[in-house]
Amino acid sequence: MNTSAQLQKTALFEAHQKLGARLVDFGGWQMPVQYSGIIEEHKAVREAAGVFDISHMGEFFVSGAGALDFLNGLLTNDVAKLSVGQGQYTLMLNEQGGVIDDLIIYRRTEDQYFLVVNASKIDEDRAWVEKKLKLPAGKGVFFSDRSEMYSAVALQGPKALEIARAFLGAGWPEPKRNEITNYSWNCQEIFTARTGYTGEDGIEIFFKNEIAESFFFALLDAGKPFGLKPCGLGARDTLRLEACLPLNGNDLSEKRTPLAAGLGMFVSLTKSASFPGKDILLQQKSEGMKEKLVAFRLKDKGPPPRPHYLLYQGEAQVGEVTSGAPSPTLGYGIGLAYVRADCAEPGTSLELEVRGTRVPVEIIKKPFYKRPV
Repeated sequence: MNTSAQLQKTALFEAHQKLGARLVDFGGWQMPVQYSGIIEEHKAVREAAGVFDISHMGEFFVSGAGALDFLNGLLTNDVAKLSVGQGQYTLMLNEQGGVIDDLIIYRRTEDQYFLVVNASKIDEDRAWVEKKLKLPAGKGVFFSDRSEMYSAVALQGPKALEIARAFLGAGWPEPKRNEITNYSWNCQEIFTARTGYTGEDGIEIFFKNEIAESFFFALLDAGKPFGLKPCGLGARDTLRLEACLPLNGNDLSEKRTPLAAGLGMFVSLTKSASFPGKDILLQQKSEGMKEKLVAFRLKDKGPPPRPHYLLYQGEAQVGEVTSGAPSPTLGYGIGLAYVRADCAEPGTSLELEVRGTRVPVEIIKKPFYKRPV
C-alpha cells in the first residue's frame, strides 16, 4: 500500500493544502477529494462553475511527417478527420481489443499532435507507444512524454466560459467544442481546450509547472464573483457518472472492448489503418455483443450502488456494477454496469444485491443528466 511519502504530487499540492482540501491516494497521486464538500462542489459545477486540478494527467506530443499514419494505426478514431486546432475522443487498444486507455488527441499543427492520457496509465501508454514506434510505421515520427513538465486545470460549469473570458481577456482565442487554442498568460504559453468530463461546458487549461500555483489562485480570484469553487475528485466522479462518462479502470479495462462499453462511435472500423484489436472488434460487431455497459437507477431510496455489486434477474446473475454513487442532482442512487445483452434494454427491471439484500433497479437510457441547451 502506498504511503503519503511514496505518492506523487502535482505542482498544485501546496495550493490544495492552503485551501484546506482533504487529500487522498488516487492512482498513486496525492489528490484533493473535496474542499467544502462533495455535494456543494457538485452543485457549484451544475449551477455556476468549479475548477479541478487535472495536473496528474499525462501530456504526450507526437510529430513528424509520419505522425498522422502512425497515430491512425495506434488509435481507434479516425485521426485524419482532424483539422488543425481540432480534437477528438479516442481509445488505445491492446491486440485483443481491450482498452489500454481512453484519451483526447488534438491536432495542434499540420504535423504535431497533443495527447492527454489518464494519470494511472502514463507509464503503460508510453511503453506501448514506444513499442509501436520501433515498427516500420514509426519511421519519421517523433514522440515526447512531457507529463512531468505540465500542469492543468479543468474549469467547468454554465459560467465557466464567462469566467475564462474575464480572466484571460478580450484577446483570448476562445476554442469551440473539441478544439484547442494557444495563448499567453503573463508572458507564459498556455493551451486552452474545450472537451470536459462533467456533462457541463467548460475549458481545460494546460501550462508549465512553474506558473501553476500563481495561475490557479489568480483564476480562483477572477471567478469568485461568479461563484467559482475549487472542486475535488469526489464531485468529479458524481458529475461524470450523471453524464455517463466512463472511468478507466472501472468502466473501461483491458478485458473488455470499446464496443461492449458502448463507445462504437469513437471506433472507426471503416478507416484503412489497422489499429491493434481491429479484427477482434470487426468480429464482435458481426457476431453481436454478449454484454453491454448500461446505466441503471435505484427504484427506491436506499444505499447507493458501488463497484462489484452484482445484478440479478430472478436467480440468475446477469451483471456487475462498475461505477455507482448517490446522484446529488437527481436524488437517488445511480450506476453503470456490464449486463447480459438481453437484459440491457432501457426499462428492464433487475435486482441489485446490496449486503445480502436485493433491491429493485431499472435500466435507464444514457445519460442520467444532460445540461440544458
